Amino acid sequence: MQEAIDIQGARDLWVRPLSPACGAELGGIDLSRPLAAHEVRAIKDAWNEHIVLVFRGQKLSQDDQLRFAAYFGDLGSRKKAPEPLRARAEGIRQDHEKVLLVTNIKVDGNPIGAFGDGEFWFHIDSGYAPRPYKYTFLYALELPSRGGNTKFSNMYMAYDAVPAELKEKLKGKKALHIHEYNRAKQAKSWGDISGIPHHAHPVFVTHPDTGRKTLFVDRLMTTRIEGLDETESDAILNTLYELGERPDFIYEHVWQLGDFVMWDNRCTIHARTDFPKEERRLLRRCTVEGEPLYE
Repeated sequence: MQEAIDIQGARDLWVRPLSPACGAELGGIDLSRPLAAHEVRAIKDAWNEHIVLVFRGQKLSQDDQLRFAAYFGDLGSRKKAPEPLRARAEGIRQDHEKVLLVTNIKVDGNPIGAFGDGEFWFHIDSGYAPRPYKYTFLYALELPSRGGNTKFSNMYMAYDAVPAELKEKLKGKKALHIHEYNRAKQAKSWGDISGIPHHAHPVFVTHPDTGRKTLFVDRLMTTRIEGLDETESDAILNTLYELGERPDFIYEHVWQLGDFVMWDNRCTIHARTDFPKEERRLLRRCTVEGEPLYE
């Protein structure tokens, strides 16, 4: 059931929840035009409530997308991979430092973007950085006939599901996040990682806008809990991964052309389902810079 949003003149906006876990579709607005302050505020309020927002049928240029994202903070720059890993992350048509092309398209055998084919495990965008992206915005330009869905998990719910004794044990603990620019293979954390992007964040984070606690770990990049031996760390992380990936905490987005999806990286993890590798998929991503995270 959709509900109207009535905030100081934003009466054309409506919101429709998409799952019991998270996600809502917003309608009644054209994101290609400049927005008024009350419209941005209405969208932000809906975002804090639903974590993931979906706008259907949008026609957005790159400049439109960047203008809209900038309403919510400073635009994030595309992270540059270390030289040995660069081939996994760069593409020949990534020519704007604020934009990442998420695509499997190649020209003369060269990828035009990054992270193109296949399944993508649950992860947090730039969770390996000292200041992970606050928000991510993704716009669908070309899609395969099936698959390539994006799954979003509500990590507020995951935190609430952590047993009390485990919450107490992990209080004040940090976990190490490492990015080897893989899609479905966890990074190794017990050897020399000096040349690989990495950072430790609290296992439990307080969201600075909502004040709610969230679980800040993911299967792809969170590799070790500091202060614990390898066996205990692995066992606890496996428990946390499973909580974060519980089906009842997940909204799965089935993409349509013109979809514009935005999510809060501080309280979600997301993953991609497999799709036919011979079919083209192209989405345009931008982000908003974040800040250090605290328990």
